[in-house]
Amino acid sequence: MKTVFIDGREGTTGLRIFERFAARDDLRVIVLPEDKRKDPAARKEAINAADVAFLCLPDAAARESVSLVDNDHTIVIDTSTAHRTLPDWDYGFPELSAAHREALRTSRRIAVPGCHAGGFVSLAYPLVKSGLLPADAPLSCFSVTGYSGGGKKMIAQYEDDTREAELSSPRQYGLTQQHKHLPEMQRIPGLSRPPVFCPIVADYPCGMVVSLPLPVELFSRRISVSELRERFASHYAGSKLVRVMPECTAPMLGSNNRAGWDGMEIYVYGNDDRLVVASRFDNLGKGASGAAVQCMNIALGLDETTGLCVEE
Repeated sequence: MKTVFIDGREGTTGLRIFERFAARDDLRVIVLPEDKRKDPAARKEAINAADVAFLCLPDAAARESVSLVDNDHTIVIDTSTAHRTLPDWDYGFPELSAAHREALRTSRRIAVPGCHAGGFVSLAYPLVKSGLLPADAPLSCFSVTGYSGGGKKMIAQYEDDTREAELSSPRQYGLTQQHKHLPEMQRIPGLSRPPVFCPIVADYPCGMVVSLPLPVELFSRRISVSELRERFASHYAGSKLVRVMPECTAPMLGSNNRAGWDGMEIYVYGNDDRLVVASRFDNLGKGASGAAVQCMNIALGLDETTGLCVEE
């Protein structure tokens, strides 16, 4: 039986990871008493006693937790932004390539993708690595997400009966183009510059759609909607958690349709002059907690879907 510790279990991501362990008999979860939850000595002991330590913390606290590790056996899985672009951390999106998956099998330091960033990377990485998009392509990205991605404070704000009327409408943020996911969105696909990124939070709890508009002039050669869809289908062929969808005939693409599911859907639509690729998933599933558990399963040599919601 493997032992796990969730540093930051009381946060939204940590709680969702803990929930996914409820029905598992192959794991023992270390839970600190309430008065020891933030005690450095108690946290250090728990981290070093664990086979797997999840960090569900702000960036500075996640870095502190890593500094507490004094052994070479604990697998650290960080859900914060702190380590996602560092070369000595493995990026926790195994479907990107065989190399990404293989790295996770032996990794001791895993950085879980950000929700917006993971959606964008799932779309941009196959295009850049295949040569269909040049690394210096001037990309833009729109992402609509539920408010649970903002953590307990934002959840309380949206669910307050006396909230401001503005919260009933979608709200764009990251207006200075300094969103913390941008370094990850640039580095992981291998772009020479970050995209123009427009994240939007809306009045529903979970789920998101990340969209990458692609004027045909951006491609290295002319490509049709159907051929692009086939390219994505080939890239993600055999994946248990990333699914490339058939032709989209619905007039709209909802953002919360995959709430509670731990997979990701890829859509390709538009016309032969203006194409769009989009990823739809749960911002707390494949966008956070579900992705963290998937990474742990791979690192422990288990079926990657163990304990995850993957059934329709």
